[in-house]
Parts: sequence; C-alpha cells; structure tokens
Amino acid sequence: MNARKLFYLGPQGTFTHQAAVNAAELLQSSVPEGFDLIACDGVPQIMQAAQNGEGWGVIAWENNVEGYVVPNLDALIDARDLVGFARIGVNVEFDAYTMPGAGLEDAHVAAAHPHGLAQCRRFIAEHRLDPAPASSNAAACRDLKPGEIALGPRICGDLYDIERVGSAVQDYQGARTEFLVLARREEVAALLERPKSQADVDYESVLTLIPLVTGPGVLADLLDVFRDAGLNMTSFISRPIKGHDGTYSFIATFDAAPWEQRFHDALVEIAEHGDWAKTLAVYPRRERPSPPVTSWMLPQGGVRLDDRHLPEDWQNDGTVRRELMWRSNVSQSWDWA
Repeated sequence: MNARKLFYLGPQGTFTHQAAVNAAELLQSSVPEGFDLIACDGVPQIMQAAQNGEGWGVIAWENNVEGYVVPNLDALIDARDLVGFARIGVNVEFDAYTMPGAGLEDAHVAAAHPHGLAQCRRFIAEHRLDPAPASSNAAACRDLKPGEIALGPRICGDLYDIERVGSAVQDYQGARTEFLVLARREEVAALLERPKSQADVDYESVLTLIPLVTGPGVLADLLDVFRDAGLNMTSFISRPIKGHDGTYSFIATFDAAPWEQRFHDALVEIAEHGDWAKTLAVYPRRERPSPPVTSWMLPQGGVRLDDRHLPEDWQNDGTVRRELMWRSNVSQSWDWA
C-alpha cells in the first residue's frame, strides 16, 4: 500500500515542513499506510495537488502576531472543492544566520518570508538591515548570500550548513502559527463520519458568508441567525471580493460543527435568505486560553471608561472629548448636532 502524500511549502526546514511532520504524527491512526512528505514551491501547487486528489495539503492559516495568512485564506475561499479538516499548531521562533565565518557587522540585508520579516522588525531595525522578502524562511536560509542575514527556524542551521549569529530574535515570545490540513470535500466528509459521532469531541468551523444584497442592517441580520442559534463566534473578519469596489466576503469561526442541528438550521436559514455560504474548515477544537484583556494590552489613543475609577468630570477629559464627540467645543449637554 502506497504512503499518502502530504504536500507542504518547501524547501525542507520551513515551519510548514514542521507542521507537516506534526500532522503526520497526529493523523497516523487514520492513515495506516503512513505519509510521504512532498515539498512544493508554492501554496498554489499544494492546493492544486490536493484538489487533484494526489494527497493532502498543509498550508499556514493564522498567526497570533500577524493574524490570518491572507493569501492562503483568499486561496481557500476561491478553491473549488477543498476544505480543512485538521489544525496544527507550531511554535514560531526565528534564529539569525550568516554564511560561515561572516558576522552581523558584515550584513546589510535581512532575508525571510514576509511574515518572518514582520515578526523580526526590532532585530532588523537594531542592525540597520534592509528587508528582502523570500518565498519561505527556509528558502532564505538555503539561498543565503554574502552580506545577508537569513531569519529562519532552528532546524535550518544544520540543514544548510550556515552559522547561527542570533537565537530567538523575533519581537514577540510565544508566537505561534496554526496550519490547516486540506483535502477534497467528499474525502473530508468520509474522514469525519466516525469522529462526528463521538459525543466527547467538540468541533470548530470556519465559514465564509456573502450577503447578496446590501443596505443598513444586512450584516447584522445575518449574524443574528447565529446568535439566535446559540452559536459562539470566536473570530470575524472581512475580505474584499477582488476587483469589485465595496463588496466583501465575511469569514467567521464558530464553536460548532455543521452537522450539529443548531448549526445546520442556521445554514438552512441563511440559504433561504438567498445569501451565499461556504465551509472552509471543520476540525476538532482544542481548549484555548481566554485571558481577560487588560489595560497594558490596549493600543494607544482610544477610550476606555472604568466605572471603578470614574472621576465626576470624566466628560471633560481630553481623550473622551476627542474620541466620542469629534468636536473642539463640547458642551455638558452632549449635543451631537
């Protein structure tokens, strides 16, 4: 029996390579023949191979620093017949590499995938490096040139015989990227037949929605369907429908699976409204941390009113006047005219 192919963004040493290794371990009980990991030059090649039924694909999905990997999200929205069925997390740490014998002082360029460059801005600025996007972090390490620093996973040092000159140089500790394992819909439906009958497994679903009419309250009415169904929405973003000004698709993540009655009924109601819906992923839900948002996490320049420490003249606070009233001369009567 031939091993199942698992396509990932190459070359060897990418975070996607690590995700593919982790996916093979996680899914081995469903695939007794094992996996053959195949490196691809780009995500379109991965998705095309999975669409053709040649195997499964692994793509980066979401990072807890930079958010969704937007090109991959858009590609999955547009894919004809692919859906994610497993979610794999990989801790993201970047080491800095040079050619053997070279030092930081000899470098003037930092090479990495655009997400890697974004996650190492402080290091790049401190060493006055010019960012140079690469197709992947591993490719930056593999193709390292004199005068460059490559930013990539720890595994790349041994794979490509390059010299580590900095460890864990990313801006944020605790960075993590989530990956999706993709397959054709009919295959995913078969894979989920057995697990969906297990009452002790909770699922998460990612749905794309497009209201086909516009106007006040259209999106609110759409979201009311899920609220009334008692579904917990954990993420909600929009993406433009390319080339059409003012049109958007909306991507929502729910703590539920489409085969649950309440979710099924919500999808039926959306279809009856004439809106468009597409399931992008259904996978077992892991317990996620739900820490409170504290003051030190908040960006600068906004307004937060704390009843416990609210002064009597809070309406005259400069920030409140600026953000809530948008007037240079604000009266105590809250005249919005």
